[in-house]
Amino acid sequence: MSIEQFNSACPPTWCPGCGNYSIWNEVKRALDELKIPQHKILIVYGIGCSGNMYNTIKTYAWHSLHGRAIPTAVGAKLANKDLTVIAIAGDGDGLGEGMGHFIHALRGNVDITYLVHENKVYGLTTGQSAPTSEKGFVSKSTPEGLIEVPVNPLTLAMSAGGSFVSRGYAGRPVQLKELIKQAILHKGFSLVDILQPCVTFNKIDTYQYYNDKVYELSEGGHNPNDYAAGYAKAREWGEKIPLGLFYQDGREAYEDDLPQEKGKAIVARAVAKRNLEPLYKEFM
Repeated sequence: MSIEQFNSACPPTWCPGCGNYSIWNEVKRALDELKIPQHKILIVYGIGCSGNMYNTIKTYAWHSLHGRAIPTAVGAKLANKDLTVIAIAGDGDGLGEGMGHFIHALRGNVDITYLVHENKVYGLTTGQSAPTSEKGFVSKSTPEGLIEVPVNPLTLAMSAGGSFVSRGYAGRPVQLKELIKQAILHKGFSLVDILQPCVTFNKIDTYQYYNDKVYELSEGGHNPNDYAAGYAKAREWGEKIPLGLFYQDGREAYEDDLPQEKGKAIVARAVAKRNLEPLYKEFM
């Protein structure tokens, strides 16, 4: 295997300099280094600029409805536990339209990996404010400045019971790749929130802005098994912005508690033939 084998015939069409290019490459590198066969991988994509990755990575893929990447990924994993299932969405798609699914997936802890592109705008629809946009952010949808405070995906995930909560940055590709690998190997729902500059519609949260502020938690000896310390670090935002694995625990994945998930994957089992005629008659 090699990273080139994950390239489809369709090249990316993002704006030059978009953080999605880095994420695209590091997803492929992570899969390559983990030596996961392409036919054992399903990536479910949300709607948005991140969802345009659907055409550019050669694995099984599903382009979901807006905000619905997670339930599609969960359903696929429960049907075929032998698949490595990854969901990829933007912060608008995943934390706006898909917020409810996000919370309940964290509670349930199904074994999927969720990569959220956090660029703080709705990039595909030309720059409206997103759930992660800072208060006061001026955009097409908030010309007088955003009134709400931003969602913090990390504290939200930890509060809802997330078993793997992390943050990467498109400007630090090696660290991002390693986080994605850890997330895939984690047994349970894994969040990788990825700071991804939108070079066209967000002139505030730029590469230079992040380069001046980001640091890696591992540099300070952070213990990712310490919930209180992880939560405190997840709240840190301003002069310094931490990257890395904030919190991880070893609680059972959702499917481990389902008796119907024991044994072969559901899709690999023989389907018994049944006479449905009596059932039809009952409702006629």
